[in-house]
Amino acid sequence: MGELPIRHATLLTTESDSDAILILRQTGPMTFTARDFPVRIGVQLQPQHAPEYSMIRDAVRRAEDMGVDVAFNWDHFYPLYGNPDGEHFECWTMLGAWAEQTTRVEIGALVTCNSYRNPELLADMARTVDHMSGGRLILGIGSGWFEKDYDEYGYDFGTAGSRLNDLGAALPRIADRLGKLNPAPTRHLPVLIGGGGEKKTLRHVAEHADMWHYFVDVPTYERKSAILDEHCAAVGRDPALIEHSAGLGTRDPDDAVGKAEELVKAGISLITVGASGPDYDLTVLEALCRWRDSNN
Repeated sequence: MGELPIRHATLLTTESDSDAILILRQTGPMTFTARDFPVRIGVQLQPQHAPEYSMIRDAVRRAEDMGVDVAFNWDHFYPLYGNPDGEHFECWTMLGAWAEQTTRVEIGALVTCNSYRNPELLADMARTVDHMSGGRLILGIGSGWFEKDYDEYGYDFGTAGSRLNDLGAALPRIADRLGKLNPAPTRHLPVLIGGGGEKKTLRHVAEHADMWHYFVDVPTYERKSAILDEHCAAVGRDPALIEHSAGLGTRDPDDAVGKAEELVKAGISLITVGASGPDYDLTVLEALCRWRDSNN
């Protein structure tokens, strides 16, 4: 399998209603030295349909014991599928608990909704969880899309375009606040953005992100990746510094391994699977971790 090209800043957002993920770009002199990203396996432990938090705590423990590289949750207030009024827990307080519970895996939201918190506050929260985890936080952020969250919690939903514009305005504020906090973050906080909008989202990725996440078939991904490269050229960014990430939607371990191999060949190095409560079935995750280890 070998190693894949590193792809660092990524903004996962679309011009339509879909999650966006942002990972903040490092500041300082720009270097154009391409590196290789190792293939990694992630899991999104969706904080829905778990009547007790202990179920999520157990899933995090099992995932880390399996050897997963990254554990994500998501930033919503209600389930996205299944019973729409089912059990659900909050994102960032959970990440603080994961920071204390785990010792090795990176953690983060896939993704944080920019609309729900003041950018300066979010930067401070991220810095704090970064310290709590010993430097293992990924700052995933996006423009938001789930209208029920907005309606029930009193946020202005606006339009897809206005939410993307708000995200674009928030990113420099987050970076600025991270530079002012005392103590500073333990490391450059990687920013992850998700989505495939070709005009705004991928431009944001080129300008601000360290990671780009997208749920898509390989041919579409390759076309979007080429557009991202064009945006990088326009802003003077080396596209090889942006880590590419993708999600798998299958529950069949054999199917997951085959799809993961296709993604790796296309240039994606972080492959993530989802698991929902109450059972948090990690069978596919276990198969992917074995596949990764057998090829390293």
